[in-house]
Amino acid sequence: MTTRDTMELKEDAIRAHYGAALDLLTGFDHAPRLARPVTTETQPERSPGIGTRPRFRSTVPGMAARSTARPGGVRVIERVEGLGDGLTTPQQAHVLAALRRALSIALAMGEGFAQGSALAELKKANLEGRLPEARRAEFTDLLAAEALISLHVFANATAFLLSPHMGETTVEVGAVEEVLTDNAPLALQGALWELDQDIAALASDDARLVATVAAFVEALMERVAARAEGVPRAAWFGAASWRVEADDLTLSGFKPARTAKGTALTMQFKKPHEVVGNHIAKYQSLRLSKMLMAYDFERRMNPFAELGGFIFTFMGDGKPGTGKTTLIQMMAGLLNDYCKVAGYPFRYQNFSIDQIDSYQGKSGQNAKAFIDNVLDPNVIGFGTIDDIDQVAGKRGDRQSSAGQQEVTAVFMQAFAGANTVVRGNCTFGMFSNYPENVDDALRQRAGARFLVDGPQTREDYIDILSLLMGKNHQIPLGDHDLFAAQEIKRAVAASFEGHSRPHEEGLIRVWEKVAAEIGPLDTIAKIGRYLKAIQEADERFTGRAIKNITDAVKVRAMDFELPDDWMENPDLFLFKPYDEKLAMIRGLMTPITVEMVIQEVNRYADSEFRYADKSDEVAIENAVRDMRRMEEAKRRYLEGRG
Repeated sequence: MTTRDTMELKEDAIRAHYGAALDLLTGFDHAPRLARPVTTETQPERSPGIGTRPRFRSTVPGMAARSTARPGGVRVIERVEGLGDGLTTPQQAHVLAALRRALSIALAMGEGFAQGSALAELKKANLEGRLPEARRAEFTDLLAAEALISLHVFANATAFLLSPHMGETTVEVGAVEEVLTDNAPLALQGALWELDQDIAALASDDARLVATVAAFVEALMERVAARAEGVPRAAWFGAASWRVEADDLTLSGFKPARTAKGTALTMQFKKPHEVVGNHIAKYQSLRLSKMLMAYDFERRMNPFAELGGFIFTFMGDGKPGTGKTTLIQMMAGLLNDYCKVAGYPFRYQNFSIDQIDSYQGKSGQNAKAFIDNVLDPNVIGFGTIDDIDQVAGKRGDRQSSAGQQEVTAVFMQAFAGANTVVRGNCTFGMFSNYPENVDDALRQRAGARFLVDGPQTREDYIDILSLLMGKNHQIPLGDHDLFAAQEIKRAVAASFEGHSRPHEEGLIRVWEKVAAEIGPLDTIAKIGRYLKAIQEADERFTGRAIKNITDAVKVRAMDFELPDDWMENPDLFLFKPYDEKLAMIRGLMTPITVEMVIQEVNRYADSEFRYADKSDEVAIENAVRDMRRMEEAKRRYLEGRG
């Protein structure tokens, strides 16, 4: 891992540019060169959040070096304050303060770059008319580097300063086009002009104002970082880091600053002992929470993801009231607590039915924003999709709306698409009471299956009764060791052992037939024949199912829990270099056994047979209902003719 010598960006240097930053926000004239202004014509009504800018952009941005567009006044302060009723709201004040502070930091950084390179000397020579012709190309290159550095610092600092004020609202702004590299002041003017355009088009209230500015600076950072790759003079900035102490901000080259951009959770967290029953689901949730904390922000990779034992997507299914919500509350609470100790940003988001929109394309846009927010490599992310059978439509189902079909397409692409990259910083949980109603291909993208079956034993029911009764009573507990049955290791061992044989009737028949033909499944060849027999019984059992099973087996090879000390004292593990964390995890791995493979095959196949049986039964019931309707319609038709 590269060690950076972090330099201090002095507060005096930043505050010296407050006046210039305020002037930029107060007003200036700018004639756009690479982008077109938003038209002032009346626009047709559209779903909120769909950007208007792309339709007014040149199809070949950058081809026209100059524009005939007349200069327009850019008055960001007026634009922001004009969103209210005459009084500046706290959110508007936060946005303007963040923009001024970020502009000042950017100007100070640009000045520091000029003084640390030959640019300051060349600027002076150019003003005095004595710039040598031989150094004119160098001067142009340094000006471009200063412009890109100033733009990135402005965007990075704005995103950092606005992060505590971010809500659930998201806005799509499209690509940033007015990226000018003539010099730093012009570059910042171009960015503010384009930001002003976006605010005018998309920021209808305070929440959307913050979302619009945040989305714009994120897009600007991405565009500038890509442009900087082809500017050698900017390499100096990319290899160094600066600290702005007053804001607790560290600028590490062209990388987005790590900031507490997590969501402030208001849910009621649950402790592991408060999740009664559901032993395997609880155990895997506990392990997955600690696995996520192994993510390395510098390398942007998780050792568990590299070793193949990471759960990127999982499905929790069970009857209503068996504890799916409690499981979510437990896992979110664990991650929230771990991240607080480590100082990591944690982001939890849930995608629910209220994000299905009647406007065409908006539901898919909401789903994409949800995915992107959780995938953000700068946070530890946990995304849940509760009642996914209602949220995502089953392809070919006439009862599914267009919005639900859009959501299904987005989730399928995100969870196992051609461009899916699993970094190991986040996980997605899909939960449903009726998983048989979920599209088969989408359901199979759930790499792990958590059967949320709730309390099962007598001890489970005593524990949950005592837990829910609370303490406002004097009823004696009786002869019972409270919560002893919820001891994870003992309960999980018994649960896994129970999958040494199948549970579902259809799978039991396959198991018994194969066992009668080839005996014990103790080799890869025999297990492969068992898998083929399962596929012959259920054609939906495809290669993706085999991948999910092998991934689950690899997770079982990680059948250890990272010590609590490692979470409580981050220096013991979390803050160690990536390669050292990888070696520590390798040292804890256990060998894969035949028993593990058989248990995971049965666990996964049981779930597929359970879904298929329910799905088939539902389809049969629907067909019978349709037939009865047709019979009744035919009877009434004949009676009417008579």
